[in-house]
Amino acid sequence: MTTATARPGEFCWFELATSDQPAAKRFYESLFGWVSHDTPIGPDGDYTFFRLGGRDAAAGHTLHPEQRSQGVPPNWGIYVLVEDADAAAARAASLGGTVIVPPFDVMESGRMSVIMDPAGAIFSVWQAKQHVGVGVRDEPGSVVWADLQVHDQPKAAAFYSALFGWKMVEGRSMNPAKPGDYYHIVNGDTMIGGVPPAEHLDPKAHPAWLIYVGVEDCPAVTKKAVSLGGTAYVDTMAIGEEGRISVIADPQGAVFAIHESRKG
Repeated sequence: MTTATARPGEFCWFELATSDQPAAKRFYESLFGWVSHDTPIGPDGDYTFFRLGGRDAAAGHTLHPEQRSQGVPPNWGIYVLVEDADAAAARAASLGGTVIVPPFDVMESGRMSVIMDPAGAIFSVWQAKQHVGVGVRDEPGSVVWADLQVHDQPKAAAFYSALFGWKMVEGRSMNPAKPGDYYHIVNGDTMIGGVPPAEHLDPKAHPAWLIYVGVEDCPAVTKKAVSLGGTAYVDTMAIGEEGRISVIADPQGAVFAIHESRKG
């Protein structure tokens, strides 16, 4: 059981925006054993906290009307912990990012801003007050990794390195990554995600962050996801010595990945 708190520069929250919140809750509860806890957020409905063993693992809400009118599809979003959301948003803009939603307070929980990086992927920054983020990490049912899927790997890597101080390395050697490598993202001394080279992506794919949820049995969870109405875009692919992954769309179309660590 791991409840380590995120440090600045780490992913601290994972949020589903969906077209059918009740159906999405049923899907993820069945797939990962999450327990849903709803909190009213006014006339727009409820905000769902997905919990694992009583600890927050992720969250979800219904797409806002303006998002639907703009054609925003169901998606999983990530939040990066920062010490100052206003400063992070200003810094992102100076580096070529676009501030989609200027910094604002989320009651007493924290302060956030939504930003699009220069390669087109959207993320949020989170300045914690009463709510630091997820309470469970590095175990089945928790988010264990995130990949940045963009078509301009060097530009995106330079942006995030300047914004968060991330290092891009080639792997466990910790040597600096070269263009065309799979960039492993290191925050401080912790690997938290990656940036695949463009040739690994579907040329038609929209720039986005992809979360990975840890599982014990990749083929079984993939099969279950499909039986629940999901779609397996990648079904149980080995990734070297790091285990196996699948890439799945939930029944509403939000895409995520699962990761089974190599045994032994």
